[in-house]
Amino acid sequence: MAETWLSEDAYERLRAELETLKTEGRERMSADIEEARSHGDLRENAEYHAAKDEQGKMEARIRQLEELLRDAHIGEPPSDDAVRPGLKVVLDVEGDEETYFVGSREDHYDGLEILSADSPMGQAVLGSTVGDTVSFTTPTDVTIKVTVRSIESI
Repeated sequence: MAETWLSEDAYERLRAELETLKTEGRERMSADIEEARSHGDLRENAEYHAAKDEQGKMEARIRQLEELLRDAHIGEPPSDDAVRPGLKVVLDVEGDEETYFVGSREDHYDGLEILSADSPMGQAVLGSTVGDTVSFTTPTDVTIKVTVRSIESI
């Protein structure tokens, strides 16, 4: 998996979300399950099964956040001339100019689309420098050429 850079704001926002889910979220979910359980036979209790599904989704989000926050780098990435997570990159994608923030979908930068370092295009451009042309194959087996036009710190 590629390295993940998060701004300090994104890190704090995600840490607060994790804390809320682990405390208030779990308490609320436990109460919802107990309430649903009181409505009778669990085999035919749709409310109970829905509450248990929601609990599973919440626990999955907790695990996702814990892993992300444990492994993420906080702050500005090292600056160099190559495409790396945490940088803004302008690409020529088969004649169309597109601007991205290379990083995690959990980070948000003023309207910039996120280019995940784990995506096929992200993997193709990582390490590239201005002027490099690389190609990648989409999940639908189409090969696309991409040229790096500029790389900037945010």
